[in-house]
Amino acid sequence: MFLLTNLRDHGLHGSTSKAMRVWVRETAGNGVAGLTNDGTLLIQAGETSAEGWRQLQQLVDQRLVESTSQQQVGVLGETEQLRRYLAATGLDNRPKRLDRDEPGLALELNQLDLSCLDRPQLQSAMLHPLSAAPRPVLVQWRAAYHQETLGTPASEAVVLAANDIDSYLLRDSHRVLEVEGQWVAMTGFNAQLPEVVQIGGVYTPPLQRGHGYARCALALHLQEARKTGAKQSVLFAAGDAAVRAYRAVGFQPIGGYSLVLFDHDTQPSIAQGAAIT
Repeated sequence: MFLLTNLRDHGLHGSTSKAMRVWVRETAGNGVAGLTNDGTLLIQAGETSAEGWRQLQQLVDQRLVESTSQQQVGVLGETEQLRRYLAATGLDNRPKRLDRDEPGLALELNQLDLSCLDRPQLQSAMLHPLSAAPRPVLVQWRAAYHQETLGTPASEAVVLAANDIDSYLLRDSHRVLEVEGQWVAMTGFNAQLPEVVQIGGVYTPPLQRGHGYARCALALHLQEARKTGAKQSVLFAAGDAAVRAYRAVGFQPIGGYSLVLFDHDTQPSIAQGAAIT
């Protein structure tokens, strides 16, 4: 999903942060990998050997030396693939600010369970486009999400959050839930294809947790997606509480996905440390 939507939305060899260079390997373990301009590597190459991963990393290092990013921010991929990639390239020893395996879940939208909407406290719940809520509130929520879920340093979180919210507003990808005149939760689609949506960025501020607001927002957004033709939803859950919320609307386990973000403050720069042969 990330590879396909990045390619569709940002293209190849572009100037935006999410535009990619893509490598396709057709022999000795075929697969594909994409490196964004901001230094994030997306992998989908289940049959690749250790040598194949090392060859890919040489290309990544070379590209980073040639680009303005100069360092690899992180890597995303199916858990088993990502762990083999890190071991083969030696990147499993690089300092990390986030290193997390997340359970994957999927839902056929004709099986969406909307019973969570029947709770008395949610009778007044309304889902709105993100633009309906005050931008400062949304940026504050997203900055907290960055720190809680992604391990982003506080010094970076607000700037990243503001950029995220502006992107969500531009793409109309996220929604905000209102209950009795209060903004109580946010949900969204990190990636979207005609028949599949990928959930991401679900957040409830601490004082509003425990009332079912996140699952209500998610259910309403999926109901909206179903009405516009989506057939399936997938996601990767950050913790047991999130898994319980997703299972409550019908999601079932499908495997694992991993996200690794390298620690910029302690790692050597790619420009200084790359060995290209």
